Amino acid sequence: MSYPVQDKIISSIQDAGGLYHRLVLLVGPSGSGKTGVLRDLAKILDTRVININLELCAELLELTQKQRALRLAKILDHITSGDESPLILDNIEVLFDKSLKQDPLRLLQGMSRNKTILTSWNGEISGKKLVYAQPGHPEHQSYNLEGLVWVSMQ
Repeated sequence: MSYPVQDKIISSIQDAGGLYHRLVLLVGPSGSGKTGVLRDLAKILDTRVININLELCAELLELTQKQRALRLAKILDHITSGDESPLILDNIEVLFDKSLKQDPLRLLQGMSRNKTILTSWNGEISGKKLVYAQPGHPEHQSYNLEGLVWVSMQ
């Protein structure tokens, strides 16, 4: 059985295939059903969902704070190597940790130059902005939507 949001995502993945950054964001607040949608799509696309929080934290555990920031991109590449396109990433909250000194969207875009990536994004579309966390929250981020491929859960 097909659902409208899944159809939008599959269409967005196809559209993103010809872009420089082949990144598709599934945007919605916590508890909106993103993980379920990603799991269903993984079955349809015969791939797996990579839990970034779990995989990345296991790799970062033994490193100093400075080493974590310096090696993050390479570790992410290692975690996702061997997986076929499209990659499906979930639970990316650790990427927003201020101690890692990273720009999460730019990090994901960098990864998406070589493979199509579909990832959950805990946040919302507000006007012409992609927002992560509420204003005033230490991890709050806001990005211009121009050039981004996204599907909203709302």
